Amino acid sequence: MSVFDTVCGRVRGRAPDRGVVAVLGIPYAEPPFGADRFREPRPRRAWEGTRDCVEYGPVSPQSAELPGAPRWSPGDEDILALNVWTPERGNGTADHPLPVLVWIHGGAYTFGSSAQPDFDGTALARAGLVVVTFNYRLGFEGFGHVPADGEHACPPNRGLLDQIAALEWVRDNIASFGGEPDNVTVAGQSAGATSVACLMAMDGARGLFRRAIAHSAVGPVFAPELAEHLLRKVAASAGVPATHAGLSAASPQALVQAADAVVDEYRKDPYSGHLSWDPVIFGPVADGSLLRGDPLGPIAAGAASDVDLLVCHTTQEYWLFDAVGSCAEVGTESELARLAADFGLPDSVPEGYRRIAPEASVREIRLALCGDLRFGEYSNRLVAAHARSGGRTYLSRFARQRGGSEPGVYAWHCADVPFAFGNIADERVQFLIGGPPTPEDHHLSARMVAAWAGFAATGEPGWRPVGDVERDAIRIWGEADPAAGLDFWGDGEALRELWNTFTYGPARP
Repeated sequence: MSVFDTVCGRVRGRAPDRGVVAVLGIPYAEPPFGADRFREPRPRRAWEGTRDCVEYGPVSPQSAELPGAPRWSPGDEDILALNVWTPERGNGTADHPLPVLVWIHGGAYTFGSSAQPDFDGTALARAGLVVVTFNYRLGFEGFGHVPADGEHACPPNRGLLDQIAALEWVRDNIASFGGEPDNVTVAGQSAGATSVACLMAMDGARGLFRRAIAHSAVGPVFAPELAEHLLRKVAASAGVPATHAGLSAASPQALVQAADAVVDEYRKDPYSGHLSWDPVIFGPVADGSLLRGDPLGPIAAGAASDVDLLVCHTTQEYWLFDAVGSCAEVGTESELARLAADFGLPDSVPEGYRRIAPEASVREIRLALCGDLRFGEYSNRLVAAHARSGGRTYLSRFARQRGGSEPGVYAWHCADVPFAFGNIADERVQFLIGGPPTPEDHHLSARMVAAWAGFAATGEPGWRPVGDVERDAIRIWGEADPAAGLDFWGDGEALRELWNTFTYGPARP
């Protein structure tokens, strides 16, 4: 029977499927609403008897409706829950604890959940891991600035504090599920990957994990001034004072709607600076206390030199945002120049991309530049910072494409995740990979699953670590087809020269 003990009480999971037991919707903290709204997560109270945990828990307040995942409904409050996949124990396996992989989902710190079909942990558990995924506070509830009022301290980065609480639950409970609490790998993609980088730099997360995986980390984090500026925008949109009392009086639904309206306002205003292009208005804040600065600084100074790190990004990140229509179009050289100026880039940057690919259209130049600016370059700086601090570091790039098929499938943002989880056969993820998987796709997925499992177990994914990111081995996943879209990685030296013009510190208004 699939029953497990936790510090709060017993839980019962689903019946074994392909040798794996899934235990879903386990609460790891109290619901962060009512008197606990905008506060640090509180430990979960114990329950009596055995709790059935066979369905995913409610998702964090958001307006997104993602294929195959639950929707948030006003009134859903028990959102701080996690899920565990563990191999069915028998034949003495209970005496041999397994490595643990803890997954942090992405979604611009605003949407997403652990219930997305990409993140089913069955295949990774079959590869010898205990897999944990969880929900955390998103949007204003998790990352919005809330002024203190003298009685209520409202910490910034509440979403990161939820992530730490989930990792503490793993430390205290995972042995009951067959996991080894001293051999934990924290992993994430996009906003989840930058969350991983933040946790590597945070004193409050120290000792909770031994290894880290970051796919498509996005930077930079926010400066307090930007968080306060966006607070005023959201409060005004919600029609409430920008105070603790005013924000507390607004329902979670009202703040979700207000934030959506602010994003829409930025999208419609071409003169609102960098936020007009692809507005992300929530994220970790470099508050100087919980998170001292952008994680690249503390990591370069050795804050996580004892943590093994595996980084991956796709070679055509931004093509996804173009395909789903979530970013502003750029069709002229003047618009491209304005984009560069809004992000503080010199004129030489678009010109440099043009030299690398003289036949590319303005749209292709823009997509390559933005993919590097938001994901590729930051991921590589993360690798360089960690490697040069003495940490064991691995770098990979996902280049698998399907040229000539519809929808046109590039090595774009999120495409690598179902491959690494071993979930490419799920019909709900086929938009990301371009239709039913081929035998070659299954082979690629099996190799990526094995790399994650090997790294979580031993710290070695199957290729050499970097000593200097500019010279050492990089694992390339999949074969790039030049006909399927622009891929600049053939001229790495020229790209590194361009990237040296990108600057990183906390983002400001």
